[in-house]
Amino acid sequence: MASIGKDRNGRKRILFVAGDGSRKTIRLGKASLRQAETFKVGLEALIAARITGCLDDKTARWVAELEDDMHKKLAAVGLVLARDATSAQESLTAGQMVNEYIERRPDVKLITKGKWQNAANKMSEFFKDQPIDEITVQQAKDYRVYLKSTLGLKENTVRRLIGLARQYFNDAIDAEIITKNPFKGKDQPVTVRANKSRFFFVALDMSMKVLEECPDAQWRLIFGLARWGGLRCPSEILRLKWQDVDFEHNQFTVHASKTEHHEDGGIRTVPMFPELRPLFQEAFDHAKEGDVFCITRYRDKSTNLRTQLTKIIRRTGLEPWPKLFQNMRSTRETELFKMTNGNVKAVCSWIGNSPQVALEHYAQVTEEDLQEAAKMSLLADGKGVAQNPAQYPAASDSKEPQANSEECSESAYFQQDTGMYCSVHKVELPETGVEPARPEGH
Repeated sequence: MASIGKDRNGRKRILFVAGDGSRKTIRLGKASLRQAETFKVGLEALIAARITGCLDDKTARWVAELEDDMHKKLAAVGLVLARDATSAQESLTAGQMVNEYIERRPDVKLITKGKWQNAANKMSEFFKDQPIDEITVQQAKDYRVYLKSTLGLKENTVRRLIGLARQYFNDAIDAEIITKNPFKGKDQPVTVRANKSRFFFVALDMSMKVLEECPDAQWRLIFGLARWGGLRCPSEILRLKWQDVDFEHNQFTVHASKTEHHEDGGIRTVPMFPELRPLFQEAFDHAKEGDVFCITRYRDKSTNLRTQLTKIIRRTGLEPWPKLFQNMRSTRETELFKMTNGNVKAVCSWIGNSPQVALEHYAQVTEEDLQEAAKMSLLADGKGVAQNPAQYPAASDSKEPQANSEECSESAYFQQDTGMYCSVHKVELPETGVEPARPEGH
């Protein structure tokens, strides 16, 4: 990438090709071959960093330790910022750093920028006017304690904010404003962990009660798409258009704003499960001519679907479960794993998450799993089911009431093929597979 040139009287120069394809030269003056080779290695790492946009700590330190005259030569060929400009930027506070970062990211959504601004506000409250290059590792640890103890934030929220802080400081390193990231290290975990205590399996009988309490066809479709379609609410449900719904092939297309930056554009095809078809049909029958979106009545930004669903659930006599919409999505993914005999690839493609995320944050172990495992262990002993099943009562504190098949069959919404709705774990799959064939041209 670069080569060493030798002039008279021991003078050395480095020749290289810049990112724009032009040939550049940096004259080192009198220098030994070893010194020239050391400079050449640092220069090549700096050129690579300018191409990839990622400056490693070693190269950043090398640049910071250069004498001013040599640093000016790098600045003259566009590889670094001039030190006078860098000095002005080094006085940035944490809040200013994040604000500048946000301004340079027109590619992200407003909701993401809002989260970044929230992080900037919290960093400003803690670090105040302290320059970012003076923030120490210990102060970064103190910031974590401040978020958790003083502000009372939960561990996963703290991890997200620390992760954002690490992201901002890495960006400042890439911009050669600073040379170290105080939020980097194993003492600053940023991986969000699943809170198993907040898992809740929304059983079929509970789902049916809530469905029947929904005030209109559109609310029933909202609930059904969350519970049996596993869609994110409100983002994916409110984006669903009638042109995305294929009644002929029993499938519909989901556009996920959360994952639209992925290679697939956040677009996935979901089977129109038997639980969903009558809900789609009812909403379609009530739609006005010219309606584009499947849900038109609850699109106002002031409408809080979570608050409304809480009221609907309470009208049934049930208590709202934790994380209302996410646990319905989690319940559906858990059911689908069982219905497809663990076809992870198919289920994750329908739900729109990765296997890692599915297993860590969505898949649940239910009371039914425990009961089935107990039966399997008896059979494995070679003793068979030796005792009356009545001697193994279900735990009284279970969160997951079992489906009442008699009540299910009486539902006003699922009067046809009721057997398919009474137990989602007993659906028989056709030999051709569970995913409907794609229509021609798709």
